[in-house]
Amino acid sequence: ERLTRRYAAELIPVIGPQKDIPAPDMGTGPQEMAWIMDTYSMTVGYSVPAIVTGKPLNIGGSEGRNEATGRGVIICMMEALKRQGVHNNAGIKVAVQGFGNVGSHAAEYAWENDFRVVAVSDVDGGLYNADGLDIPAVRAYMKANRTLKGFQGADFITNDELITSQCDVLIPAAMEGQLTERNAPHIKAKLIVEGANGPTTTDADDILNEMGVMIVPDILANAGGVTVSYFEWVQGLNSFFWDEAEVVRQLSNIMVKAYGEVAHMVEEQRVDMRTAAQMVAIKRVADALTIRGIYP
Repeated sequence: ERLTRRYAAELIPVIGPQKDIPAPDMGTGPQEMAWIMDTYSMTVGYSVPAIVTGKPLNIGGSEGRNEATGRGVIICMMEALKRQGVHNNAGIKVAVQGFGNVGSHAAEYAWENDFRVVAVSDVDGGLYNADGLDIPAVRAYMKANRTLKGFQGADFITNDELITSQCDVLIPAAMEGQLTERNAPHIKAKLIVEGANGPTTTDADDILNEMGVMIVPDILANAGGVTVSYFEWVQGLNSFFWDEAEVVRQLSNIMVKAYGEVAHMVEEQRVDMRTAAQMVAIKRVADALTIRGIYP
């Protein structure tokens, strides 16, 4: 707490509800955001809930924020599969590397939508069951034991084995640089949806593209968290809060629309998804700069 508050105090000149707004990432969560909000608010002399996102609900956090990144990953996965003509979710085998905030919620949302989640993993290794895992039971075990080791009803595998496991969709939702030139040639999934930031190296990217594997890039697939952070910021500024159903509806609308724009760029320019996502993003900035002009 002392470390977080001192860090927040040093950030005060460069953060603000109309400037830069911190949000949680690896190793931080709602409690750290609460300390940052309180430090800033006590310094300026009044409560400023819009200074951070990812806060606890009772001090202005948003419903659905914790689940947002993982949920967004699955929304993108479903959109990709739908465009490939897949209509039977139960026939699609999904493997999720990483069982933290992103991976666990992605796995559960996939399970809720009748996908067969055959593998999940944490830092110690993972679980594989070709018939599908009971994800709520796995989450409950993880919460109680802080590890996946010892869970009954599945084979224990390594993270490397999960990446190359027999699955239709691979969701790397752990650390960066997990898909490399070493393991890329052995990946069996035909669709990769990046839940982590930068999980695929450039060499692996080239190999997978040559293999015909479709990759939904991180800047699109895992944007659900920052999207709901935006919702939280808007709610904080207005002091008017949405229920979870509204958050999920708005998130789904934005993610599906963004996916559609990237898919259109793929078709129009005949490039891969990662390049198309960058092109869409750069075009948005360029168009805005053009219409605004340059001053002075």
